[in-house]
Amino acid sequence: MYSTKLYPKANKRLLMIHADDAGLSHSQNKAIISCLKEGNVNSYSIMVPCSHFKEIADFAKDNPKYDYGIHLTLTCEWEKHRFGPVLPISKVPSLVDENGHFYKKREQLKKHALPSEIEKELKAQIDLAIQYGLQPSHIDSHMYSVASTSVIFKIYKELKNKYQLPVLISKNLFKYTECNPKNIITKEDFSIEQVHMGTFKEFESGKLWDYYENVLQNLQEGVNLLLIHPAFDDNEMKYITLNHPNFGSEWREIDYNFFTSNRCKTLIQKNAIELVDWRDL
Repeated sequence: MYSTKLYPKANKRLLMIHADDAGLSHSQNKAIISCLKEGNVNSYSIMVPCSHFKEIADFAKDNPKYDYGIHLTLTCEWEKHRFGPVLPISKVPSLVDENGHFYKKREQLKKHALPSEIEKELKAQIDLAIQYGLQPSHIDSHMYSVASTSVIFKIYKELKNKYQLPVLISKNLFKYTECNPKNIITKEDFSIEQVHMGTFKEFESGKLWDYYENVLQNLQEGVNLLLIHPAFDDNEMKYITLNHPNFGSEWREIDYNFFTSNRCKTLIQKNAIELVDWRDL
């Protein structure tokens, strides 16, 4: 399904190269900004609850030409780098562990979180971003935790009406959750099904760069979304991703290196790929 705006281009190879996790750290912010200015990334999304939110939010306000959204956050997977909701814990106690931090896993969120408190927190994250002066083009989700249950996903989908912003919907992303997209995603939803994201298998075998090359060389017609997480393999990110090589600091620097490379730019041109962002959708 295509919006009216892009329908005339439905037979072209359309690609959004989207960087997640802006705001997670200074390293993440620095790498994403470099990818936007000097590389081939053309969209990103911001984690409001994280420590470096204001740094990337200031950049977003000063550089409105770059497309950005809100990366709604309900989970925190890291061992040492912990964070929690933007609302006072007293208002959303079911969303946090005994230390006041978001749960590490979607399964814990599914087991403990009350839908009413999830709705409050998701709205609070968007409201805080808007109050800070941001004008996001879309809404998406960290770890796609909004698809932990059908009830949570319904809350997520309804945000598009309240804020008049598109939300990232994709059956492809449900494979990372235990929730079945059947009857949750309807024909009325704008769903991006051609979503590409590297796996731990490719990273572990040293084939992540090859994976990205293959995506660009074999891109299908229509709207494609390539999700990446550029950062640097520095001390800050090593600490944040301690004992978590999956999307760890080494992986994130590979993302940075590939998407700022001439090889990436050449493949985009050679394969007649047209870069689009959420504002085109």
